[in-house]
Amino acid sequence: MIYVKKRMGNDESRQKRSTADTFPRNHGLIEACFYRHRPQLLRGTTVITVVSGLPRSGTSMMMRMLEAGGVPVLTDEKREADEDNLRGYYEDERVKQLRDDPSWMIEAEGKTVKVISYLLRYLPEGHSYKVIFMERKIPEVLASQRKMMMRRGEPTDEVPDDVIAGIFERHLAEIDEWLAEQPDIETIHVSYNEALDDPEASAERVAAFLGGGLDVEKMMQVVDSKLYRQRR
Repeated sequence: MIYVKKRMGNDESRQKRSTADTFPRNHGLIEACFYRHRPQLLRGTTVITVVSGLPRSGTSMMMRMLEAGGVPVLTDEKREADEDNLRGYYEDERVKQLRDDPSWMIEAEGKTVKVISYLLRYLPEGHSYKVIFMERKIPEVLASQRKMMMRRGEPTDEVPDDVIAGIFERHLAEIDEWLAEQPDIETIHVSYNEALDDPEASAERVAAFLGGGLDVEKMMQVVDSKLYRQRR
């Protein structure tokens, strides 16, 4: 299911969102501090599409869907596909520097860029954004992150999953509330699990959110349920 919320000026419309998603472990560290004031840039004229969510929540799949549908993607192609993401990550390293240098975001106008959830607060003012926020079941996100860390020979957290899940849910609630308060951001929530079960419905809804004109058939074709390896 896709949950839609929009805030324009003093008018706000929100629907209750699912809590069946989370922010995955990252060596036991969670980004908890955010800027209260977003950086400002000269106002752009074209919408920037942002694919966001927690790591391992289906953001790369959504980037592939948008690319197949006809939306140009902004990526530096530095992070190559690997066993953990066979179709590629669709990332731009500059996203990690949004807090200190958001000036490059002008290049994202008319395109889509992937920005992980805890960096959304650094999106510079002066643009209009449409955020596609991916959701995935918490146990699956945690399992996927753990599997990736084990494959890379990195230590996993000793904190119990239920504790981490609670932290992640609070993070999602906070970022959800923040998004609803931004007059220059429109957001939909897309379930990764439901997109795999019914790619046509998800593709159609995303296309409608972006104003139509996308190739829904091609968007559906890039959804590969065989890559759903942490089903819970």
